[in-house]
Amino acid sequence: MTFRPIEFFGLELFRLKDQPWGLFGWQGIIPTKAEKMASVCFDLMTTKLINMKEVFDRLDPAKFSEVMEDALLLTLDSIVNEVAMQYMPKVWSNLPREVKDEVVVAMNIESEQFLTAFMDDVKENIDDILDIKQMTVSACVREKKLVNKIFQECGEKEFVFIRQSGLYFGFLFGLIQMGVFFVYDAVWVLPVFGFLVGWATNWLALKVIFRPLNPHKFGPITIHGIFLKRQQEVSETFARVNCVEILHTKAIWETILNGPLSQNFFAMLRAHSIVFTEKLVGGMKPFAVTALGSGQFSEMKEEIARKIADSLPAMMPHSYQYTTEALDMENTIRVKMSALSYPEFEGVLHPAFEEDEILLIFVGGVLGLCAGAIQTVML
Repeated sequence: MTFRPIEFFGLELFRLKDQPWGLFGWQGIIPTKAEKMASVCFDLMTTKLINMKEVFDRLDPAKFSEVMEDALLLTLDSIVNEVAMQYMPKVWSNLPREVKDEVVVAMNIESEQFLTAFMDDVKENIDDILDIKQMTVSACVREKKLVNKIFQECGEKEFVFIRQSGLYFGFLFGLIQMGVFFVYDAVWVLPVFGFLVGWATNWLALKVIFRPLNPHKFGPITIHGIFLKRQQEVSETFARVNCVEILHTKAIWETILNGPLSQNFFAMLRAHSIVFTEKLVGGMKPFAVTALGSGQFSEMKEEIARKIADSLPAMMPHSYQYTTEALDMENTIRVKMSALSYPEFEGVLHPAFEEDEILLIFVGGVLGLCAGAIQTVML
């Protein structure tokens, strides 16, 4: 009931916003709260674990230019030839080979400077072109199973403990319930005590997972929250799942290109493309202006700049491997999360579902009540 079903199952005749239950149906608690949990978790993560400006500062524009160079040169050759044939086909076809070679040489020289300057601008203004929170929250809302995966893999051992604690704690509380029933066997005793046992079992299990925050030694015994004792292991899992499923390079570039701040990115790209094109076609200017006139020559430059700006996003996959290695997001999150104090570590994941713990406890109580009612009927 915590993780399933992913979407609401039943007749959604009446349902409060962000609540798993409806008049006739249920949705897993965590999928129901996917947007809210992802938002809270991300806010805490960016506060304590990662700073996107610092992360993108690791990109070396020269190295980025190097891995993109071949794809860019092929595209530039095609663009220049296409636009030149569109605006001045006869002149371009009859142009001496050495003049065309000058344009190719200019491409080689200027393309590196273009990409280097452009990536310097991207690094400097990453917060203006990438809404990382919108990216992560949207991914979790679109694929609610991602939130499930984060909590299931990070808290795998704790969820096993919760299941097992139902047996351990339930048995101990059940002995008390049995004693009371032998003394006073009213029809309401088993259902009421069933509710109390279910409630107490889940409450105690959740407390043991996160408390005490700091380890306390009592002779040879150390008492510490079960989840908190696994900080190194959880940090590794949390970093891996987030960077493989959500914060990966492809998703980052797709958000830059298509997200809510994409207009800023394309304005930046267009500005650099215009400067680049001006340098690129400089050698063509004398004969091009003669053939076209200054007005049409300016139009041709604009067309080349537009096509460059339109084509560059399609080349970005060539940079994915280098970008992933340079940003090193997974290692950054893992190391910083491992180094948090116990209260800070608990504050990264626990607050995301803390307010819904009462619902988890209540569900345990309701199931206990149902079990008690069945026992009463059978007796």
